[in-house]
Amino acid sequence: MIGTDVEIALQLAAKEASTRRHEYFGIEHLLYALLHDADVADVVRHCGGSVKDLLKHLDRHLREEVESLADFELNQPRPTLSVRRAIQRAVLHVQGAQKDEVTGPNVLVAIFAESDTFAASLLEELGISRLDVVAYLSHGLSKFDGQERGLMAAGDPDDEDYDEDDEDSERQRDPLKAFCTNLNELAERGVIDPLIGRKAELSRACHVLLRRRKNNPVFVGDSGVGKTAIVEGLARAIQQGEAPDLMEGCVIWSLDMGALLAGTRYRGDFEN
Repeated sequence: MIGTDVEIALQLAAKEASTRRHEYFGIEHLLYALLHDADVADVVRHCGGSVKDLLKHLDRHLREEVESLADFELNQPRPTLSVRRAIQRAVLHVQGAQKDEVTGPNVLVAIFAESDTFAASLLEELGISRLDVVAYLSHGLSKFDGQERGLMAAGDPDDEDYDEDDEDSERQRDPLKAFCTNLNELAERGVIDPLIGRKAELSRACHVLLRRRKNNPVFVGDSGVGKTAIVEGLARAIQQGEAPDLMEGCVIWSLDMGALLAGTRYRGDFEN
């Protein structure tokens, strides 16, 4: 169940604690080691964080806040209870997602549950939330805007986290565009056919939508009777200026439930 990259990170965390003459290796040592894994570093960048900043803060914490032992007291550093819990939690996540192997990003998600640790607080402080990580792992939703990324790199050309070749692939993805279809755009391209014989239903839908309260029309009927066609007809009417004036500029999105469900890997991810 434990992937090779996680095993390497655990060994690196123990080695880092030994080098610093620490009796135990904790979540901070583990996060420090995980940040040297390419997959974890990629997740951190897509969640709006800086690997360099995280390493700098972790190094300062491990150097100044964690007590070092005298040379004659040194033993092989042992993992703390929080590290054991994080690994167990990552295993449960992977089992729940019916995957075969625990990877570095899985452990990164598990670290957020150790809220009383410096590592979890640091991630949150630097703008990296558990939801950001899960959203990127499950749906590929990145907080990066390619243009902002380029500006940041231009200001700091020596930033080792920046890879010019990957700039285009790190553009921010809009959740609406990731999981929805813009019906107005389809109407503009002529993909949607004219709506025939549903003038009353279309008029009633507009009437409900324009109410100040309880403005949620629901179309009920068997499969194939034309529920979707009414919604598409409304988008076409808006696009062609045939809808009420108050609806001018409104956009209708169709949510693709299949795409939304297909990316859910963690418990509670779909609800989030």
